[in-house]
Amino acid sequence: MLKRVFIAMIAVLMSTALVQAQTIINAAGSTFIYPMFSTWSNTYHKMHPDIEINYQSIGSGGGINQLLAGTVDIGASDAPLNDEQIAAAEKAHGPVVHLPEAMGAVAVTYHLPGVKATLKFTGKTIADIFLGKIKKWDDPAIKALNPGVDLPNRPIIVVHRSDGSGDTYIFVDFLCKVSPEWNSKVGRGTSVDWPVGIGAKGNEGVTGQVEQTPYTIGYVTLIYALQNNVPFGSVENAAGEFIHPTISSVSAAAANAAKIVPADLRFSITNAPGKTSYPISSATWLIVYTHQNNYKVGKIVVDFLHWVLTEGQKMEPKLDYAPIPGPIQKMELNLLRKVSYKGKSLY
Repeated sequence: MLKRVFIAMIAVLMSTALVQAQTIINAAGSTFIYPMFSTWSNTYHKMHPDIEINYQSIGSGGGINQLLAGTVDIGASDAPLNDEQIAAAEKAHGPVVHLPEAMGAVAVTYHLPGVKATLKFTGKTIADIFLGKIKKWDDPAIKALNPGVDLPNRPIIVVHRSDGSGDTYIFVDFLCKVSPEWNSKVGRGTSVDWPVGIGAKGNEGVTGQVEQTPYTIGYVTLIYALQNNVPFGSVENAAGEFIHPTISSVSAAAANAAKIVPADLRFSITNAPGKTSYPISSATWLIVYTHQNNYKVGKIVVDFLHWVLTEGQKMEPKLDYAPIPGPIQKMELNLLRKVSYKGKSLY
């Protein structure tokens, strides 16, 4: 009996020791990258059972705020930090590096009962809908782009993100480039003052709202539209071609952008040149401080990021993300070398 009790106590102690030995890395931000990040973190945990990568899908704005507050080890955002945010980060915790880890698309989704055709949109038409200038589905501007489609004489219900969002940044960054009126009246940012529409939180919220409400239009990360079988349209690109969001059309946009990216890897590929480029494409970034305060945590963060930027790239096409182009990958692996502890690189 005593032997059994002793064995049980040893088992409990060993279990407790294993739990205590586990290192947790905290990350937060983009809902855009959440499906991919979950796959990465689960796979990495299987490779390293003593390491848990804890990710909060709270939107890019939330991820940036937590990074600036120093409450996460990795911030995830579909919009790079602006100059003001970089200055705030440096003042609080030091310099940061931006590491693009995937390329993806924002799809223009809609819910039109009885309409099976894939609708075509120009950037100006999308801007005018979200400005509230085009109010009905059978507006002449939409009909002209979609001849032969029986569009309903019903009001358009606009759905947008209510939280700080990288998807919003990508979407309005595109609109700023194609609509001078949008650029002057609304502008770009992870949050904007929407002229019309109803807000929903996260990609999940926008997808659900569009899915449940007839005559809506919204914008979500491509994978959410695919997973929920929500229709999405083709969008006119800079070459005048109407392009559907796919891995290949995002990769085309990324390949063109790879030629002009700056050294700090804060770039935009919306409305990229090229006949096959999908115009509402973007990178999404993992952002970390270059000065790490804890050697063990910093070393794990660097190892995880290196794995994501190399082996992890192979997993992306299965979830409809496009891998980072080779030239950009080389640039960011060099940036990763800047992450250090007490002046020594953790790479």
